[in-house]
Amino acid sequence: MAHFALLDNNNIVIQVFVGREEDDGKEMNLTARTGQQYRQTSYNTQGGVHRLGGTPFRKNYAGIGYLYDPIRDAFIPPKPYASWVLDESTCLWQAPVDMPEDAGTGDPPKVYQWDETTTNWVVVE
Repeated sequence: MAHFALLDNNNIVIQVFVGREEDDGKEMNLTARTGQQYRQTSYNTQGGVHRLGGTPFRKNYAGIGYLYDPIRDAFIPPKPYASWVLDESTCLWQAPVDMPEDAGTGDPPKVYQWDETTTNWVVVE
């Protein structure tokens, strides 16, 4: 199935829908026919990798609120925190500090969350 993202005037995704298989690769026809901007998106693409081994398409599967960047030809999720930076290879946001390696270990497992005021990971108690 082909998936499409409907964009507003600022290239923000406002809707994602499943199209017909015969519409695969025909985003320009949809745009011309409706006057609205559509970009095809790949359900199986995340961080520039196709999870089934296929060809990745536009870095990430589009979601509502994502930005379509025509220069990168990529869908970029909303920035979660002001301090995070965009990884150009994946078009995903990365914390400026790596999550501690002991995340998920122990009994009970350690859980971390981002604290923007300290720009660091803190253990959730």
